[in-house]
Amino acid sequence: MKRVMLTVAYDGTNYRGWQIQPNGETIEGILNRCLSDLMGERTEVIGASRTDSGVHAMGNVAVFDTDSPIPADKIAYALNRRLPEDIRVRRSEAVPSDFHPRHCVSRKTYEYRIYCAPFPMPVKRLYAHFTYVPLDIDLMRQAGEYLVGTHDFKSFCTVGAQVETTVRQIESLEVWAEYSGKERTAEETGEAERYADREIVIRVTGYGFLYNMVRIIAGTLMEVGRGHITPQDVQRILEVRDRQAAGPTAPACGLTLIGIEYSEADFVTYTS
Repeated sequence: MKRVMLTVAYDGTNYRGWQIQPNGETIEGILNRCLSDLMGERTEVIGASRTDSGVHAMGNVAVFDTDSPIPADKIAYALNRRLPEDIRVRRSEAVPSDFHPRHCVSRKTYEYRIYCAPFPMPVKRLYAHFTYVPLDIDLMRQAGEYLVGTHDFKSFCTVGAQVETTVRQIESLEVWAEYSGKERTAEETGEAERYADREIVIRVTGYGFLYNMVRIIAGTLMEVGRGHITPQDVQRILEVRDRQAAGPTAPACGLTLIGIEYSEADFVTYTS
């Protein structure tokens, strides 16, 4: 018996999220079926991040155990022939038998994309949230600074989530704008360009996230960018520990899990 780790990328548009659901197709369900067919035995994966319906991934991680003689590094090639085009295994490799993608300490990176323009762009509709309201990136950056560090993020967690603690650590939070694929600094972005077509990216790296935490952070930063609340209000939102104090949960389409990094003591893998 060997344990194999998969690095999985997918377009989450047509799926009910990662975890198997009774009312629709999921990433986990398809992986289980295709792996069982390939391995010739009942196979079930354990995923690192249970992304929601409509959320995308470039580097989610899953493991499974198998008695199959297929070399671990060749499984990705054979599995991709069975998977639909919107799911791909980017890498497969053997890992220690006690490696668990959720129990081992890991650092996750997410990006939330916001397309800002007078009108929607059809080719971006599945991968970025659209808004025609100008957003002030400098204010969003200032607000994000209050979220970096170890805090109680109860205000940024869906009510009723079953967790032992709502304390989490955010290592970094960056906000930038892309114009036709080019990143620009705050100094290069003038007032007139607030109204130009652009994609705003919120990149968050941290050690564990609460349910909908990144999407609520994105929704709150957009409220700051619109001028509805101030950057300083974000500190107050953290302190009151009340979900109603934070902004709305941003739509799932703008969120992508970029990658997961594990400590040297377990196994190191990162996709960026």
